[in-house]
Amino acid sequence: MDLSNYTTEQLNQLKKDIDKEIQGRRKEDAKKAQHELKQVAERYGFTLSDLVGGQPARTRTKAKVRFQHPSDASKTWSGRGRKPAWVKEWEAQGRSLDELRVD
Repeated sequence: MDLSNYTTEQLNQLKKDIDKEIQGRRKEDAKKAQHELKQVAERYGFTLSDLVGGQPARTRTKAKVRFQHPSDASKTWSGRGRKPAWVKEWEAQGRSLDELRVD
């Protein structure tokens, strides 16, 4: 396939389309594989979860909000990880982080 005649915009769109198609095919392949594995397990008298551990994956709970912007309630921070830009701006103004504390 000769790509030299495509514009950068066309190439970017083509890349997006290809990535989307690959993602869709991977999902289909995963469903097929799961179905096939289930059939093999049942043939031997097992369930799929009997063979692969059967325990659900752990999910992380969202960290509790510990800081909130006083005039914009949508701006929150748990205190974990990097400080958001709005917190850095707040501190740059000489304000205390304790003023933003919610707990």
